[in-house]
Order: sequence, then C-alpha cells, then structure tokens
Amino acid sequence: MSGAPEPASKPEKIARYVDEVAPLLGLTIPAECREGVARHLAMLFAAGALIRDFPVGGAETAPVFEP
Repeated sequence: MSGAPEPASKPEKIARYVDEVAPLLGLTIPAECREGVARHLAMLFAAGALIRDFPVGGAETAPVFEP
C-alpha cells in the first residue's frame, strides 16, 4: 500500500484503497456498501484537496502535521 490515492484517482484505485485500509482500521464493509464507501471517500479526498491547495498568499500558516 502506497498511501492515499490522489483526489482525481480512478474509482478502481480508490476502491482498492478501501479494500486495503479497512482491515487495518478494523472495519468490516459489507459488499453492498463497498461502492458507496469508495464514492464517499473519493468526495472526501477531493474536498480535502480543495482546502489543502487553497492559496493563502503571504499569510502565516500552521505547520503541516506529519506523523
């Protein structure tokens, strides 16, 4: 696993990410819910990218947290 997919990733890539990460988080995703989980995760990645990439000009920003 190589980290979260980019927001514009293909649906198959995000679905694979869901399949790989769910067991690591102790989540069981029923087969009938898998597509919806992947679709919503893709929307969350896209929303996060909008915030992450928002230009703030010369404003002082908080450091980026990297675990």
